[in-house]
Amino acid sequence: MGRLKNKVAVITGGNSGIGLSTAVEFAAEGAKVAISGRNQVTLDAAVKEIGHGAIGIKADVAKLADIDATYQQVHETLGNIDVLVVNAGIFKAAPLADFTEEMYDEVIDINVKGAFFSVQKALPYLNDGASVIITSSAVNEIGVANISAYAASKAAVRSLARSFSADLLQRKIRVNILSPGPVETPIFDRLGLAQDAVDGMKDGFAGFTPLKRLGTSKEMAKGFLFLASDDSSYMLGGELVLDGGVKAL
Repeated sequence: MGRLKNKVAVITGGNSGIGLSTAVEFAAEGAKVAISGRNQVTLDAAVKEIGHGAIGIKADVAKLADIDATYQQVHETLGNIDVLVVNAGIFKAAPLADFTEEMYDEVIDINVKGAFFSVQKALPYLNDGASVIITSSAVNEIGVANISAYAASKAAVRSLARSFSADLLQRKIRVNILSPGPVETPIFDRLGLAQDAVDGMKDGFAGFTPLKRLGTSKEMAKGFLFLASDDSSYMLGGELVLDGGVKAL
């Protein structure tokens, strides 16, 4: 306990799923936590669950003005940032022939543009030696039908982590990624599918995983804690894979 004592941590997309579990983990380890998300109702509920004086900020990472406002509020309320988790993202699945320009733009705007500017615009507020963690995915190196835009977006942020690390060497800011495999999160329920279709998708992903189950958001939160803390002090531009064996087996 206490591995993030008095550290200021910001988690985008911290109002549900992996982001929320990570926020709870960080707060329990002593961090002063700020989360952002697009839904005020889930933000309010998440802040209550996190406790420890956490704050929630309504923001869309695809809108640069929202990112600026988020960091300004964090700075005024909690101070400079020691840990930044760039986790906000969306998942869109459809056959290649049916994937629309609107779907493509939404995936890239949030998952890639949002990640890029979430880091860039944090720079004036990040302490030297800070840890930046971007959520990628196990599909960043493998081909999976129906999710080409999503997979490409997660490959893009893998590349960004390397380049950002090179950019920020003089400030000793470490940028790494965490790549989950299939995880049980509310993201499945936001696809607009019938429940039986959602259940079928979950079963399919579980069957695709060597461990034959979905991961949990709490398991992912433990990985984020490792990357956020001094436990990973010699890790730079790297990737922590928590995927049930998807990429290795």
